[in-house]
Amino acid sequence: MIGKIIIGKSFKGCISYCLSPKQGQAERAEVIHYNNCYGDKNALIRQFEELRGHNPKLGKPVMHVILSLAPGDKVRPGLKEAIAQECAEDLGFADCQYLAISHNDTQHQHIHIIANRVRYNGKTVSDSNNYRQIVRFCRKMEQKFNLTKVLNPRRFLSSVNQLIPREDQRRNALKRAVSKAVLEAKDFNSFLSLMKLSGYEVDKGRGIAFVDAQKVRMKGSEIGYSLQSIRGKLQQLNSQRLVAPMPHRLRLR
Repeated sequence: MIGKIIIGKSFKGCISYCLSPKQGQAERAEVIHYNNCYGDKNALIRQFEELRGHNPKLGKPVMHVILSLAPGDKVRPGLKEAIAQECAEDLGFADCQYLAISHNDTQHQHIHIIANRVRYNGKTVSDSNNYRQIVRFCRKMEQKFNLTKVLNPRRFLSSVNQLIPREDQRRNALKRAVSKAVLEAKDFNSFLSLMKLSGYEVDKGRGIAFVDAQKVRMKGSEIGYSLQSIRGKLQQLNSQRLVAPMPHRLRLR
């Protein structure tokens, strides 16, 4: 599981984004939990804005939590709701207004939680150490519900765990795809076509980067394939193909 926290200004923008379908798509959002709020999009915006008025000096009252499960992890709606409630407890906004929304517009399941940082007594939910807190929460959920483990940022690991080599499955998958495309491509344009067939968008400028199906961007240099090295390998392999000896023909007597 990967977690992200965004502290923002506009309940209208955040709630509208999470509840409204994208252009050309059917309904993608399902509210799986209401806490101290209810109703449709407009009613929710109104309620959140009213409570915001209890602390008018707070410039960023929106806490937007995004929890993304690893590709292949599937959980039932009831478990998504339980995860959202545990998140509210761990991050300290369980007594606030918040709603949890499940989105179905990507290959991997993900949950949006929109919380009001303004409490009913006018005090504010702290946003300090959010990054550390969400990392710990994700590791806790992976263990509790047997979800796929996702890499921790190394700086938040213990000194002992920092010494343990780790595999990045996303990076390894990209490296395999690039290696295969380089071996099979006749030129750079065919390399680009093969990467597209493998599910990657290619961003080429002074260097090269690849964007996977989950819209995660990785530089070629991070996997040992800079733009220069890819062009060099393609040129080397094609030169070898040109000078490869022709197979001997059998002479008929």
